Amino acid sequence: MRLLALAAWSALLATPSLAHGAHSGLAERYQNKPTAGAVPAKGRLWLPGDHHIHSEYSADYELNPASPQTAPIPLLGKDGRYSISKNAQMARQFGLRWMVSTDHGGPNHSKLNYEQAWPEVNKARATVPEMLIFYGMEFDTPAGDHSSLIIPFTGDEREQLRAIESGFSKREPWPADKAWDSEGRMIDALKMMRDQKAPPVLIANHPSRSATAPFAWGLYTPSEFRNWNDTAPRVAIGMEGAPGHQAGAIKPDGSPDPTGNRGGYGRAPTLGGFDQMTATLGGFWDSMLAEGRRWFITATSDSHSNWRDGGNDFWPGEYSKTYVQAQVSHADIVDGLRSGRIFVTTGDLVSEVDVIVASGGRRAGIGGTITARKGEMLDVTIRLRDPAAANAGGRTPEVARVDLILGSVTGPVADRTTARAPATTVPHRFTAADWRRDGEVLTMTHRIPVVTGPLYLRVRGTSSGELEPTADPKGEDPWSDLWFYANPIFVTVK
Repeated sequence: MRLLALAAWSALLATPSLAHGAHSGLAERYQNKPTAGAVPAKGRLWLPGDHHIHSEYSADYELNPASPQTAPIPLLGKDGRYSISKNAQMARQFGLRWMVSTDHGGPNHSKLNYEQAWPEVNKARATVPEMLIFYGMEFDTPAGDHSSLIIPFTGDEREQLRAIESGFSKREPWPADKAWDSEGRMIDALKMMRDQKAPPVLIANHPSRSATAPFAWGLYTPSEFRNWNDTAPRVAIGMEGAPGHQAGAIKPDGSPDPTGNRGGYGRAPTLGGFDQMTATLGGFWDSMLAEGRRWFITATSDSHSNWRDGGNDFWPGEYSKTYVQAQVSHADIVDGLRSGRIFVTTGDLVSEVDVIVASGGRRAGIGGTITARKGEMLDVTIRLRDPAAANAGGRTPEVARVDLILGSVTGPVADRTTARAPATTVPHRFTAADWRRDGEVLTMTHRIPVVTGPLYLRVRGTSSGELEPTADPKGEDPWSDLWFYANPIFVTVK
């Protein structure tokens, strides 16, 4: 199924940024090149990053025996292990261009963030100036689990985060106050964030970690996420598709731990390293997209303590990466997150993914929207880079298959608890027989002959032979089961 008119696209593929041979080393692997995926490109690159990273300011707490009514004493370095500068240095080593420092809270933690963590963020910015570092936190979410709170780089981050954390983080008050742990309070927090001069970005972390089984939700529920997105759609933009703690099944000597779980997902396992809310075809994520919601996914390290030091985590960028198509600036990265110009990958399976949907001379890329006329055809071009150099695990994975996924946009659901989109299909699965290879670059095309109504398209790929990702067993080697996911493109119909 080849496109009939690809002259413009072929010209883009012939640009100097793509006309090189295989990478020869790890450092070259992480070079970022201009991409044709943005429509228009506007000089944007695919910039890898991580929005969920803990430092020593993710504290443990102990009661003050002399004054048990006062706030407990924070113990630095007990939960998060490393300095913010160390995290930035390791993120740089593993090829990241941006990161968010996200320490979770506790009693009076807003004061700790304000007085101690904030100066260390600025120190890290000076120590690793090539890293775009955001100030934020892992928000202790009322009526939920945790979420990454990303504060825009405005010069007012310190005051902005203190206002949010001191007013709404459910672990902030002492003595603890159950009234802070309600969905109504979370909605109030989102309204406050939405109305701030520079609204933050909020992404739900490890959404199914507390689930007891597939589709048996825990601290997060489908209706909760719909309420968030209704209240503040440019703040509550999505969820971790691939949670952190992916080294949970690796011992410090590198051997498998038969008792360990990827992601710390003990009761509802990850699927190919991804949360069930993302990885289930026609599941929760598709149900959100079928409503037409701009609900996007990311991938993170959730780094607290590296597996070499006895922890469950990879360094930022060592295993998971969230690529945002953006100019090299804090502002455009935030815009890319809000707009869904995102793909995610584990194990450096890919380093670029571009999906272009074209119809009647109009085009859209990842995170975009295209308008087609009813009865027109859609031409889909997928272009990705499959790096030749070894990844941080010493492996050289190859893309075995790429799936094009399509779903109808049917509008708001009557049942806000729904987590199913049964009309979601895989119209084509691409293998090596279907794509054209030019060095590291793979290009494949597909035609949808007739558009009958609004829809969305998304793309995923894998190094495995699984047609659908299966539940990850205890002790699984995360390097042997790699996937990438691109965020959707929407098609509206005249």
